[in-house]
Amino acid sequence: MQFYFYNEGFKNAIDQYQLNEEQLRFTGDPRDCIKLSNEDSERSSILAMENNHLVTFFVLHINEGVKPYSDNDHAILLRAFSTDFRHQGKGHAKQVLMQLPDFVKENFREINEIVLAVNVGNAAAQALYKKCGFIDEGERRMGPKGELIIMSYYL
Repeated sequence: MQFYFYNEGFKNAIDQYQLNEEQLRFTGDPRDCIKLSNEDSERSSILAMENNHLVTFFVLHINEGVKPYSDNDHAILLRAFSTDFRHQGKGHAKQVLMQLPDFVKENFREINEIVLAVNVGNAAAQALYKKCGFIDEGERRMGPKGELIIMSYYL
C-alpha cells in the first residue's frame, strides 16, 4: 500500500472513486475534501493506492482542525476516512490504518497523537479503529451527522 499527497495528477482516480449511500452517511466525499484541502493549508488529502488503484482516501488536519477534539497541540485529526466500496472487505482500510502511524511520523514530525471522531452509529468503523490501536477514552462530541466517539492513537 502506497500513500500519496493529493495533486491534480490524481484527479481521474478521485473522479472514479465510489462511495455508496451508507458510507456517505458517515464520511465526506473526497471531491469536497480536496476542495477544502486546496483552500486550507492545514488539511492534507491523502490517497492510499494498491496496484495503482485508489482504494482508500482520508484527510489529515493539523492545528485548528484538531482543536474541537483534542487539547494536544501536537495532535493531528484523521478525517473523511473511506474505502472505495468496490474495494471494501479486502483488508485495505486495516492495512492503511496500520501504516498510518509511520506515515504521520515521517511527514508530520512534531505530531505525537492521531485523533479521530467516529459516529456512534458506525459500529463497524469503531471496531476497526480499536483493532488498529485507537483508544476510546470516553470523550464524546456532537457532529453534523450525530454523536461522535473521539478516539486516539498515541505515537
